[in-house]
Amino acid sequence: MTARAAPIGGVLVVLLGAGLGARWLFTSPRFAVTEVAVAGASRLTAEEIVAASGIGPGTNLFRLDRGAVVARLEALPLVRRADLVRRFPNRVTLAVEERRPFTLAHAGRLHWIDEQGVSLGTETRAVAPKAPVITGLHPADLGAGLTSPRVAAGISLLRVLLRSETALLQQISEIDVSRPDGPVLYTVEGVEVRLGAEDWEAQLGRLQGVLAQVRASGEAISAIDLRFRDQVVLKTQTR
Repeated sequence: MTARAAPIGGVLVVLLGAGLGARWLFTSPRFAVTEVAVAGASRLTAEEIVAASGIGPGTNLFRLDRGAVVARLEALPLVRRADLVRRFPNRVTLAVEERRPFTLAHAGRLHWIDEQGVSLGTETRAVAPKAPVITGLHPADLGAGLTSPRVAAGISLLRVLLRSETALLQQISEIDVSRPDGPVLYTVEGVEVRLGAEDWEAQLGRLQGVLAQVRASGEAISAIDLRFRDQVVLKTQTR
């Protein structure tokens, strides 16, 4: 009986010690957070990020729920990714990757959006965007959740334009995604260009050639239709 009691007693002592040790870790002032650093922020202030994290003064380092803190930070519209790094014994670093403005989109009001179509807020000032504005959107297209098909189409077409690395990008002012048969471009002169719903890279190559021919001819046109495989339809301006 005594021989069996000794190991059991030893186990109880170990468990008691472990429990006291854990209690000390979770309650000791030594592990109370005294500094929260922020890395990677430029548009958001450190104060905004710390406030959103929910980490209050004196929070125990071991009681921090990393998943919950990250979820709160990534709920901020301007934050794409976030992480929490514990710096023992009493410091925390909040690392964020902010969403970057990609272009302007019009959905009742002008919004800056990133490459995933997430709205980064409205633009109330007069601006001269360096890329075409995506139009033909409803406010719901820029709401929370998945990127709408219209926004996705506008972003995809803009990426094709950017990859072309030609002067064509500077000639396009607007990408209208409201049409069911594919996006419609508008040049800086107001010419409507119908591309269709696919093979945009080839269509843009054709467009560049058509615009060069139109400029050379001096003909005033109001619309270009490239939806037909072996035919380009031009609509001349009525005087």
